[in-house]
Amino acid sequence: MSAIAETVKAPVAPQGRWEADARARADRLEALLGDPYDPANPHGLGALFAADGRRTPPAATEELLSGTGLAAEFVPAEEGGLLTRADLLARALRPVFRRDVALGFGHGITSLFATGAVWAAGTSAQRRDLADVLLGGGRAAILHHELAHANAILRDEFTARPAEDGGHRLHGRKEVIINASRADAQVVYARTDPARGPRSHSVFLLDPAEAGPGAVRHLSRVETTGMRGALFSGLEFTGRYVPADALVGGVGDGVTLALRTFQVNRSLICGVVVAAADTVLRSAVRAATTGRTGPVARRWHKALTGVFADLLACDSMATVALRALGLLPDRAHVLAAAVKYAVPDLLRENLEELATVLGGRGYQHDSPEYGALGKLVRDLPVAGLGHAGTASCQAVIVPQLPWLAEHAWFAEQEPPPELFRGGPLLPPLDYTALGIAGGGDFMAASLVASTDRLAAARGVGGRIAALAQLAEAFTAELRALRDACRGLPPAGAAGADTAALCVLSDRYSLIVGAAAVLGVWEAQDGTDPFLADAAWAVLALSRIGARLGIPVPDVPDECTRQVLDELIRRYRSGHSFDLDATLLAQ
Repeated sequence: MSAIAETVKAPVAPQGRWEADARARADRLEALLGDPYDPANPHGLGALFAADGRRTPPAATEELLSGTGLAAEFVPAEEGGLLTRADLLARALRPVFRRDVALGFGHGITSLFATGAVWAAGTSAQRRDLADVLLGGGRAAILHHELAHANAILRDEFTARPAEDGGHRLHGRKEVIINASRADAQVVYARTDPARGPRSHSVFLLDPAEAGPGAVRHLSRVETTGMRGALFSGLEFTGRYVPADALVGGVGDGVTLALRTFQVNRSLICGVVVAAADTVLRSAVRAATTGRTGPVARRWHKALTGVFADLLACDSMATVALRALGLLPDRAHVLAAAVKYAVPDLLRENLEELATVLGGRGYQHDSPEYGALGKLVRDLPVAGLGHAGTASCQAVIVPQLPWLAEHAWFAEQEPPPELFRGGPLLPPLDYTALGIAGGGDFMAASLVASTDRLAAARGVGGRIAALAQLAEAFTAELRALRDACRGLPPAGAAGADTAALCVLSDRYSLIVGAAAVLGVWEAQDGTDPFLADAAWAVLALSRIGARLGIPVPDVPDECTRQVLDELIRRYRSGHSFDLDATLLAQ
């Protein structure tokens, strides 16, 4: 029996086993991919960088991933797959992204991005057919995003005109679609109403093999600056017939479905690219320690410990957002946008800091030990983590700020503790339950509650006192943000200062990040002594506060020493630099 068949036929695990099973699958995949620095490993960084240089997918590694049944991770458990919780999906995918972002997209999560609309609103037949495609090792392509304009579906590259029998005929052209040439299913967002507005687009699920002769033209491959091993090309439809049963949801549901499913995509991208940044940090630690018998040179302490703390903060933000999709699905949309807004900026700054440590080594693009920096710098914008992605998140956050200021901040109860600590009480991801408007702000409530609990520690000294001061500083910033947002004109209205609104969204996203760090720190049960200690949280919050320009206390020297010691310990023992501290292949 093949690995895929074994995966599909395995019984659905009880909820209490979800975390253990996801961790076991991630560990197995990590072991199968092997030591990334072994020059003889066909799935190592050397082989992956070489494929990137040739602008070809890494065939051997794609074959390995297909054999493990990786696509089952994108199929809900009730449809025979392995998808339960979104945070566990990120954990299962990190071994791939730790090695190659382009591989993670080209042989991975773009299928989930495509299928989300079907899991949210598809008929039972559509869900079953799509599950069969993925569980059989196939891919799905999403036809709406354009790298040049913020992944916005409100660009009418495709139109669907009614046919005489209740179906539609597709027209239009897209130049840049990942896996357009090798997808086994296509999910198309097409304009069905010429009027602009929330009912302008609809979604269709297509089988590429069923296109009539002459109705579809495959365009040439497009070479991109980053993710060079991924296959981007275009499609042109000239009256391609779409039967009535290909419609996903109802006519005009496309914008709503995109807004609902994008929050999963945004959060998941942030959850997996942390693993890619982990590899760059590992190369910087190698550069700072190779050839030295004593401690790391003091000039590198700030960069290395700061980036480590930032990675833990980014992981905290992404993990909380991913858990919220299942635990608070009707209220997670603003959080997802805030996390997608903040995490890429932090990672870009981190890469700049690590470049100072790596020096000339960082430009050795074909070096397994040091080439990850240059590759990730190229890959992030193409993966939707550049300026365009930031603008799309601002479009979600900015309209919500006046309402949150008037009705939500300092007026809500904090969220359930499972949001920060995980565990068997967390429900699965349910695409049908995802909301896109309203719902308050549970992260602001969490920040206020954490600040209240830490208030008594402000006078005790040391890192706990520093943490209490930082919590109060972020809460004060939330108060100031509330005052700034009250009475704002709606976005796009006459008199609205777009630049000022963008600054407010930046402030808000960093406050959300601080709340996530505090929540994750408070949720520790002592199993990991390092995470249970306040040192990493103090350093992470100090850096976020400095970005905001708010008063922050001096970081105690003991915090920096403890974070550096943990960083070096994980590096030498082969553990990841995220919240899980996973043992890596070596």
